[in-house]
Amino acid sequence: MNRIFHARIAIGQYLFLVLTTIIVIYAMWMQHAVMAILFMLLLVIAIERLIHTTYTLTADDRLLLFYGRFSRSEEISLKDIISVERASSMKIGRFAVMRYVLVKYGTKGKCAVLLPVKEDMFIKTLTNRLNEVKKY
Repeated sequence: MNRIFHARIAIGQYLFLVLTTIIVIYAMWMQHAVMAILFMLLLVIAIERLIHTTYTLTADDRLLLFYGRFSRSEEISLKDIISVERASSMKIGRFAVMRYVLVKYGTKGKCAVLLPVKEDMFIKTLTNRLNEVKKY
């Protein structure tokens, strides 16, 4: 059975959307049509990517990272995953700027940074599937 996890939106992504919207409004106000159209396209692509990003654990032991219709999706075999851990960027005391799930895979030490909405459930489900795969 496939298990789908949706991605959450980080504060930096909200700031990007706000800044891009301000630039679009400014470009329209100053009648810079080319700049307004370019930033509108950028805004549409960014919103589409934020809304449609999903992480799917498939029944045939793969992790599919889907980043929307305009972006390339990735496929990771569960056999290739080395480790799954919760990580965070810069910390100030107990406060972390951003928390994420770091998935290390492949022989060359590739990493995928994931932002699932339910981190605990995602890590638990993925580690359970990894344990099942490694038993066989």
